[in-house]
Amino acid sequence: MHKDTTPNPLTPFDATDRELIAVLKRDARTPVSVLADILNVSRGTVQNRLDRLLESGALLGFTIRVREDFDPNSLRAIMMIEVAGKSTSQVIQRLRRIPEIELIHTTNGSWDLVAELSASDLREFDRVLRDVRETQGVLNSETSILLSTV
Repeated sequence: MHKDTTPNPLTPFDATDRELIAVLKRDARTPVSVLADILNVSRGTVQNRLDRLLESGALLGFTIRVREDFDPNSLRAIMMIEVAGKSTSQVIQRLRRIPEIELIHTTNGSWDLVAELSASDLREFDRVLRDVRETQGVLNSETSILLSTV
């Protein structure tokens, strides 16, 4: 009898999961057949692991990264967010629906969350700020526009 050693979504990642994620971080467009060769597993195993990682929320999707200076007119910012009581999970779920929010981090100290956002212009930036501040469970926020990377 063959024992299934594929970890379930509640268990920590194994070495193959971590290597798969590392390869995808370098190039999210790597074909499944190439991933299988790199990991020395079958294409079916790669696909099953990708499906499981997506279903568990470990992988949020596949995307491209654009150089910061690609669009010199875009605005990038960091937003610190204070959350009411124990509503952090619900707030995170709502914030993930705002496409301009690229990353959300939990943190310690005065703020509960730190969000990285990008907007194409000031009007869109203003709308994103308003959307976040109107999100149920958000008590307060403070936003800093990133001027340049040094």
